[in-house]
Amino acid sequence: MPARHPWEIPLLVVVIMVTSVAYLLALVILFVELMAEPVLDDQGRPVSEGSLLTSPYVLLLLFAPILLWAGRGLNYATQRINGVKMSPTQFPEGYRMVQEAAARLGMRKVPDAYVVLGNGQINAFASGHGFRRFVVVYSDLFEIGGAARDPDALAFIIGHEVGHLAAGHVSYWRQLGMFAVPWLPVLGPSLIRAQEYTADNHGFCNRHQGAPGAMATLAAGKYLNSEVGFDEMADRAALEKGGFVWLVNAMSSHPVLTWRMWALRDRSRPGPMFWRPSAPRPGAIPPPGGYPLNTGQRALPPKPV
Repeated sequence: MPARHPWEIPLLVVVIMVTSVAYLLALVILFVELMAEPVLDDQGRPVSEGSLLTSPYVLLLLFAPILLWAGRGLNYATQRINGVKMSPTQFPEGYRMVQEAAARLGMRKVPDAYVVLGNGQINAFASGHGFRRFVVVYSDLFEIGGAARDPDALAFIIGHEVGHLAAGHVSYWRQLGMFAVPWLPVLGPSLIRAQEYTADNHGFCNRHQGAPGAMATLAAGKYLNSEVGFDEMADRAALEKGGFVWLVNAMSSHPVLTWRMWALRDRSRPGPMFWRPSAPRPGAIPPPGGYPLNTGQRALPPKPV
C-alpha cells in the first residue's frame, strides 16, 4: 500500500485526544446540570438561570454520534437519488478507472461511484455510510459524451478519492474522533492536509503520469490546464516566502498547490506540512532507503499538459 504521510497518525492521535476531552466535558456538564438542585426564590418558585446545556457547542458534542450518522446517511441518499451512478453504460471510462483504482489500492470491494452536476466546479470527494463506501466526481471533469479530457489526470483524481477510502479516512469512528476538527485552529487543518498528502500518494500509485495534469486542472481549470507549467509552479514552493504564506497554508484543509506540486514531483520526501521546501529538486526520485511509496514505479519527469 502507498505510504501514509508521517504526520497523519500523530496528528490524528492528538485530535482524538482533544475531541475525547471535549466529549467528556460535555458529559460532565450534562451530569452537573441534571444533578443540580433548582434555585428557588422567596416564594418557592424556580428561578430561571442560564444553562451551559443551551450552548450549541455542548449540544453538538452531546448529539455528535447521531448527527454524524444522520449526516452521512443523508449524504449517501442524496447521491443515490440525484447522482448518475457510473456503470458499464454510464460514464464507462470513469467506471473502469474506479475498478482499476480499487484493485490497485487493495480494496476488497469496489466502491460505488457517482457523477453529479459540477456547474463549473472541479471537484471530487469520497465518503461512506455504514459498510458502504462511495466516491463522487463532479461532471466538469468529463467532456461531452462522458469521456475524460485528460484520462491520466482523471485516473489520478479517482485514485486520490479511492485512496481516502483505502486509508480509512471516511470511517464513522474515525470521523467521530475528529468531530472537533472545525474548532481546532492550525491543528485541525493540519490533520486534514496530512490526509490529503496520503491520498495523493494513493493517486500517484494509481496513475503517476496523471499528477501534473490533475494539479494543472486544479490550478487553472480543464480548459486552461495546458497553459500551466508544472515544474515552474512547483519551483515556486521554495521561492514564495513570508508569514502570510505560512498562515494561508496553516489554515488550509488542503496543501497549497505549489507545495502539493512539489511533493508530487519530489518523491524522496513527504509533502511539506508546515515549512516551505528548502530548494528546488526537479525530477527527484527516491534514493535507496528514501521515503517509500511502494508503487513499484519510479517517479517520471512530468509530461507536458
